[in-house]
Amino acid sequence: MTEPRILLHTTRIPVRWGDMDAYRHVNNTIYFRFCEQARVEWLEAAGFAVSLDQSEGPVIINAACTFMIPINYPATVVVRLYAGAPGRSSVMNWYEIGIEGDERVFAEGSAKVVWMNHLTGKSVPLPETLRAMLEN
Repeated sequence: MTEPRILLHTTRIPVRWGDMDAYRHVNNTIYFRFCEQARVEWLEAAGFAVSLDQSEGPVIINAACTFMIPINYPATVVVRLYAGAPGRSSVMNWYEIGIEGDERVFAEGSAKVVWMNHLTGKSVPLPETLRAMLEN
């Protein structure tokens, strides 16, 4: 991690048997679900419902993951979510994925979160309360 960032949220997620693939490790697509769950938990804990019932909210415009060590069942995944400095309408998130009882980083991910008006499909400024949280 080279850019300044702050730890916003940590979550623990049990690995399910069905998360594994034919190679008997957690399928690559599931890592994106782990990151998504951490992001949604953080946003909702911060007071931002992740719902189309809201006129504005977060969307992801890109996501990436680097897989370093396979994760196998049974395990409990630990996801640490970090954020960088906020832009006008966006903020970068980074993720460290590990497992309980092991200090190694098994995967690293990132996602760019953009605040969007759901009716127009256009970006809008980040909510001031979110901006203040990210700047402190």
